Amino acid sequence: MTSAWELLLPAASAAARARGRALQEALRDAVRSGRLAAGTRLPSSRDLAADLGVSRGLVTEAYEQLTAEGYLRSGRGAGTWVGDAVRAARPRARDLAPRSRGDLADFVPGTPDLSLFPRSAWAAAQRSVLTDLPHESLGYPDPRGLPRLRSALAELLARRRGVVADPERIVVVSGVAQATALLAGVLHARGTRTAGVEDPGSPQHCALYASAGVGTVPLPLDGEGLALGPLHASGVRVVVTTPAHQFPTGIAYSARRRAELLAWARSVDGLVLEDDYDGDFRYDRAPVGALQGLDPERVAYTGSVSKSLAPGLRLGWLLVPDWLADDVVERKRTTDLGHPALDQALFARFVEHGDYDRQLRVCQRAYRERRDALVAALAEHFPGSRVTGIAAGLHAIATLPERCGPEERFLARVGDAGVAVRSLTAYGHGGAAGDQGAGAPRSPERVRLVLGYAHLTPGRIRAGVARMAAAV
Repeated sequence: MTSAWELLLPAASAAARARGRALQEALRDAVRSGRLAAGTRLPSSRDLAADLGVSRGLVTEAYEQLTAEGYLRSGRGAGTWVGDAVRAARPRARDLAPRSRGDLADFVPGTPDLSLFPRSAWAAAQRSVLTDLPHESLGYPDPRGLPRLRSALAELLARRRGVVADPERIVVVSGVAQATALLAGVLHARGTRTAGVEDPGSPQHCALYASAGVGTVPLPLDGEGLALGPLHASGVRVVVTTPAHQFPTGIAYSARRRAELLAWARSVDGLVLEDDYDGDFRYDRAPVGALQGLDPERVAYTGSVSKSLAPGLRLGWLLVPDWLADDVVERKRTTDLGHPALDQALFARFVEHGDYDRQLRVCQRAYRERRDALVAALAEHFPGSRVTGIAAGLHAIATLPERCGPEERFLARVGDAGVAVRSLTAYGHGGAAGDQGAGAPRSPERVRLVLGYAHLTPGRIRAGVARMAAAV
């Protein structure tokens, strides 16, 4: 009992105006934490006030408040007791964010170099926006996004990615994941029950469509993109694609396949969702323009700043065909009432003042250097290996010599050596489709890896590949 009252002493010494609230919170916390167990009889208000050196009225008020909340119970002439309704433990904040396992070398793809985030330019933009932003802009925003940002995005995407970007059909979202989920929900409401996904492909596409009640059909690839035969035979009218730089195989859809994919969409009155997750990063030539620019009424286009700035910003965009725009905007409204206005105004200024273009150039130089370092390290430590896919993005496909296989043994050995890697087969949705991903069949003995390099310095890339080679 004495140790429990010691918890109340800091509250008793609080400023006079805050003493009552502090005493209530200290008592409440003592009950929640179990220091005052259920059934414990509390001192009378007179005795506790004397022990703490506070007024009796302060203690009486605290007892009455906690009795009303259920923490305490009392009866006429029976004193005050700790109630038995409290079961809450002290809250513990866990961090469920994906984290590296702490491997000595981590080639798992999907993460940019977060140290490249332009903190100074971002802080300057934030100060400017906070100074100039009208008060009314801090109210509930247009669910599509601030007009200023949608206009800035329309200019940016038309210039850099060749999209047909009407600001009225741009919806600001919290990343590609929300864009996909919004579209999946709208399509489900319109009667869609299945959608095609690239196989191999991004695991999140299947999960996001499933959350909206839409099943997914794995569709194999050939050397030019989605294989047309299986696409026509599938019966789907919606397909999710990454045509600028297919994930994970690294190929770019050929001009012929892009045209054939759009012809399929028109023939079935269908829709293509274009996930342009890293379309800005091409190292051997100018990036190929977005598929959406060829037919804005058959392609919904989505992208984000997750690879160019940081995924933690949760900021992206969705361009929708006119016939879907109203439904998508209404779903966005009911989902979250719009993206945070301050974040939107900040990014709009970042784009308008050229800071985003500068950031893309910084990333372009850094990631090109790291890809070159990876290719050179593979050639040195795995002679006879082959890097396939276009020189773009944040990952590469490496087919290792036959002597490195079989794959299961290889992965076990490099894992034991502290090297985190993912195989191409890990991204398959339907079995054999993964073997066709890079345009050619493979022997089951060959090891094909999806190697992320953007988050690693050239030195760490070379050391990681060397460690991987030593393990096998």
